[in-house]
Amino acid sequence: MDYEEGLDRALEETPDVAGSESRFSLPEPDVRQEGNATVYENFQSTVETLGREDTHVMKYLQNEVGTSAAIDERGRLRLTGEFRTDRVHEAVEGYADAYVLCSECGLPDTRLETESGAEILRCEACGARSAAGD
Repeated sequence: MDYEEGLDRALEETPDVAGSESRFSLPEPDVRQEGNATVYENFQSTVETLGREDTHVMKYLQNEVGTSAAIDERGRLRLTGEFRTDRVHEAVEGYADAYVLCSECGLPDTRLETESGAEILRCEACGARSAAGD
């Protein structure tokens, strides 16, 4: 196979991702106070948008806001303490930057993999691999 054939083959196998950046949009957190807890009502829809395990997202959020958290029977996230919507939104955006969006191409077409005990973010769009959480 010569260079031109190899280049043509590579272009054919490359996924078409043009204009796909706009398809990733996080829902605005719907949070409200319930006693001494902040209830994240639309937590499950956020997790679905992120494409990650709810417990992984929960652990990140509780570390970011500095509190304990639990997922209730209705799939809502309950954070101990009072937190404003913008604080929760910042934490969710931080999660997306660290564990969802590719550091090379910025697309959300990534997968979390564990390699030698470390979390690796692998991009299905551009093939980049990076340490997750950075």
